[in-house]
Amino acid sequence: MTDSTDVAATTAPPTAKHTVVVPNSINMVSLLGPGDEHLGLIEQAFDADIHVRGNRITIEGQPSEIALAERLLEELVAIIRTGQGVTSETVERVLAMLRAETTERPADVLSLNILSNRGRSIRPKTLNQKRYVDSIDKHTITFGIGPAGTGKTYLAMAKAVQALQSKAVNRIILSRPAVEAGEKLGFLPGTLTEKIDPYLRPLYDALHDMIDPESIPKLLAAGTIEVAPLAFLRGRSLNDSFIVLDEAQNTT
Repeated sequence: MTDSTDVAATTAPPTAKHTVVVPNSINMVSLLGPGDEHLGLIEQAFDADIHVRGNRITIEGQPSEIALAERLLEELVAIIRTGQGVTSETVERVLAMLRAETTERPADVLSLNILSNRGRSIRPKTLNQKRYVDSIDKHTITFGIGPAGTGKTYLAMAKAVQALQSKAVNRIILSRPAVEAGEKLGFLPGTLTEKIDPYLRPLYDALHDMIDPESIPKLLAAGTIEVAPLAFLRGRSLNDSFIVLDEAQNTT
């Protein structure tokens, strides 16, 4: 007598094939990258076979993977149409937003131009940065909370310069608490400016990215832009101003 063993049959998930036709106005090198660098990233990101012939991109795999790959290509095309270049970082950021299933279009997030200076544009690089910028537009006070290096101060300053250039405000106030010395700077050598300059240097550095360096001394001298420790702003009336308070967690 022989024991019979039931073997569960495994069925491969259904596959499909779809072809995306890239508009003739889109440069395929801009889309797929030099040496197909972007295409390589896309192939690694999806469990699908991708083939390119001319301006036709054929994707074969599971329907869900095909749909996501198509959306990625659509977003990259939309970004290129705005005149913005696509990089490997762009591909990765768009893919991350699509996988997060957000309501915002990645192309809208990454194509938002906050400020341009000397041929360089300042834009949000992540969805949360876009939401942060939108909050600054909509609300009188916005709190930016996050790890160092996530663009909180930089984007706020870009919005301040944008508001000044569009005449939405008359001046910019940039401040941070000089807590390293307890805001009692008398023991330090030099003039008042020399005493506080090290604490405010990050704000000056950001300003030089956003405004013609030759204009900054004039704006500072006229009081159109003011950079000062928080202690020196207490008790003042600051009307028609865009105020950026950096390191606000140290104000207590």
